[in-house]
Amino acid sequence: MSGAFTLRIEPLGRTLTVAPGQSLLEASLRDGAALPSACRNGTCRSCIARVLQGRVHHRIDWPGLSAEEKAEGWVLPCVALADSDVVLWQPLSSPPCTTSSA
Repeated sequence: MSGAFTLRIEPLGRTLTVAPGQSLLEASLRDGAALPSACRNGTCRSCIARVLQGRVHHRIDWPGLSAEEKAEGWVLPCVALADSDVVLWQPLSSPPCTTSSA
């Protein structure tokens, strides 16, 4: 997939592919890694996470983050797009739901 990047979600240790134009949240949901979310437009902050490595930009000019939070590496995955491979720290992420047959 040309232009795609990888996203590693910690502490899950899950690595997945982010397609061009796809938000980090969209990529995680497609892959079954449940990042918290609600509004999906950059205002509620329920998906807030920190970029440990890599570069992202936001789809909107001023997402619901302060200048200090942005400087510290905090992002809103619902409106964040990868500009490189990314390592994201999201302590509220959940492992994928699996079912087992009895």
